[in-house]
Amino acid sequence: MTTTTTESPLISAAELHDALQRQQVLLIDVREPSEYNNAHIPGALLCPLANVKELEPPCSSNTPVVLYCESGRRSQMAYEILAQRGFQNLKNLEGGIQRWKQAGYAVRGAANAPISLMRQVQIVAGTLILSGVILGFTLNSGFFFLAGLVGTGMLFAGLSGRCLMAQLLMRLPFNRPQGK
Repeated sequence: MTTTTTESPLISAAELHDALQRQQVLLIDVREPSEYNNAHIPGALLCPLANVKELEPPCSSNTPVVLYCESGRRSQMAYEILAQRGFQNLKNLEGGIQRWKQAGYAVRGAANAPISLMRQVQIVAGTLILSGVILGFTLNSGFFFLAGLVGTGMLFAGLSGRCLMAQLLMRLPFNRPQGK
């Protein structure tokens, strides 16, 4: 079975900024909640790519809908899903939020977070697993339980889409969204 992809019409960061100033666009961020919480374009609604198929068209088909992600790949996939469902007047932010930031436009979120939330989760989980293994071999085999517990938590996060460690890390002061 062959699938054809339709390249989405692009909108530049400057054009989007002007449209947002005139309140003439519906802006949808298709990244994950942790990415959105880290930094998003003011006025953007969050709808992760996995949930895009549940979106309803805006009341007016004249209202432009602009999709964006980090660089444009996921928003292109969202465009294809929505176009197949009959959405009209769809555009994709050229270069995603990366290009938006490069242009110097404002973002909201935990902009003072030192690194992304998912990288923080990877660092903490990796440290706990490695510590559990090292301590299990050197001190007491009971420390292997720590490595197993963290591994089980990561498996649960992957299967359910809910990462308990990320939820805990989001409570740290530098991970709290600002401007809300």
